[in-house]
Amino acid sequence: MALSEFSLIEQYFAKLTVSRDDVVVGIGDDCAVLACPPDKNIAVSIDTLVEGVHFFADVDPISLGYKSLAVGLSDLAAMGAKPVWFTLALTLPEVNEDWLESFARGLAELALQHQIQLVGGDTTRGPLTISIQVHGLVDKTHVLRRDTAQVGDLIYVTGTLGDAGAALQTRLQNWQQDVLDERDWQYLQQRLERPTPRIDISPKLLGIAHAAIDISDGLLADLGHILDKSHKGAIVQLDRLPLSPALTKLDSSTAHQLALSSGDDYELCFTVPRTLAGQLDASCDNITCIGEITDEPGLKLIGKDLQEIALENLRTGYDHFSA
Repeated sequence: MALSEFSLIEQYFAKLTVSRDDVVVGIGDDCAVLACPPDKNIAVSIDTLVEGVHFFADVDPISLGYKSLAVGLSDLAAMGAKPVWFTLALTLPEVNEDWLESFARGLAELALQHQIQLVGGDTTRGPLTISIQVHGLVDKTHVLRRDTAQVGDLIYVTGTLGDAGAALQTRLQNWQQDVLDERDWQYLQQRLERPTPRIDISPKLLGIAHAAIDISDGLLADLGHILDKSHKGAIVQLDRLPLSPALTKLDSSTAHQLALSSGDDYELCFTVPRTLAGQLDASCDNITCIGEITDEPGLKLIGKDLQEIALENLRTGYDHFSA
């Protein structure tokens, strides 16, 4: 018997995550009813992934389920919020039970890792599209924002930059085959298809970082959002950008272009007062200081020779509706 919209949700998604005490009413009613502690606010973000735009048609559905949730958790990390609940809206061209089982498995892997419960969902027929809304709890007195960077703050990023962009280039064309080997390709593909939301680092920034954002559209674009919202400028040192061993095999201009402009890394960029930098460095691994916030509007990129690099020669990031 063919699965209906409601039996599909029940069979594949209703029981794939933990049951939290703060879920009063979960899947199976018109709305979820959720309990929020009095000392917390709720942070909410939604992301939509469309086949052919955000992922390839032949992507592993386990990895797709994982990434579909990871991109939203990265938004919560950028706000200093602890993930607690999420909803799923799934548009399918047809019911493929093997695909659904694998997709649900990947989704559950990350949800169980962070003890986050699926509390609602919807399915419909159409081109493959995945929309996930995540909810997190954040202290009322400690919320990381884009508009609070201060002059003199040091600029940090987590992890390495440009890996997902390199994987995309390798997938789209026979790119750097004489430089990157099979191990490099597997690493880069993992970074593209299964990014790591920095939920582990996010709580350590509360009370230390002034401003934060996740890097989904490229460092230049996303740091630019902090500068615009905070009405500040920045100086970034090109040779400080953290690169993976795979990217260091590329010529420096290509590697730096990827690190500055390619999206899908889902790392964090944040600013910290210089007086607290030592405290941050002692508590956090896998972070790199790349520059400083200034009072002069705009972003200056400084090369090894201490000369400013013209930004008009660089792509600044991804925009779905740009020309």
